Amino acid sequence: MNRMKRIAIFASGSGTNAQRIAEYFNDNPVVEITRIYCNNPHAFVLARAKKLNIPSLVFDRKSFYESESVINSLLKDQTDLIVLAGFLWLVPLNILRKFHNRIINIHPALLPEYGGKGMYGMHVHETVLNAGDKESGISIHYVNERYDEGKLIFQAKCSVDENETPESLAGKIHQLEYEHYPRIIEKILIEM
Repeated sequence: MNRMKRIAIFASGSGTNAQRIAEYFNDNPVVEITRIYCNNPHAFVLARAKKLNIPSLVFDRKSFYESESVINSLLKDQTDLIVLAGFLWLVPLNILRKFHNRIINIHPALLPEYGGKGMYGMHVHETVLNAGDKESGISIHYVNERYDEGKLIFQAKCSVDENETPESLAGKIHQLEYEHYPRIIEKILIEM
C-alpha cells in the first residue's frame, strides 16, 4: 500500500458495520473512508457518519439508476474500493463495470445458501433456524449484477445451538462481521 487507499461505504440502515469499519481504519495513515453513501434519508448510519466526521451522500432510486451522480461522486473521491455494509439495492451496471472486482459485500449466512433478493437481516436468521441447520456464519464476496452471487472471498462459521433464536443468532453473526470484515477489507487493499 504505497498511496492512500480510499474506501466508499454503502449502507441502508443502522450502520453498525460501517462504524466498525471506520473505527478499524481510524488510525491507519494510508486508508481513508471518503464517504458513506445511503439510499435511506432516515437511516441511523447517517448520524453515525456525522459523529465520525465522514461525509455522506443520500440518493434516491432515480439518481442511483438513471443518472451519473453517484458514480461521479465515487470517481471524484478517487474511490479504490466500494464496501457494502447492509446496503439492500443491486449495484447498477455503470458502477459494476467501472469498479470491476472492487466492490465487496458481507452476507449474514453461508452462501450460496440463504442468499438472493429479500434475504437480509432477520429474514436470513429465521430461514436458517427453520431449515434446522447446525451452523451459520458470514460470507464476504465480490459484487456482481445478481444478489449474493459474486465470487466468494471469505467465510467464517458459528454453531447454531438447540435453543437458538433469530436474535441470538444475529448476535453471533454480528460478532463475526465485526471481527472479520475490516480485516478482509484491509487484506484486499494491501493486495490492490
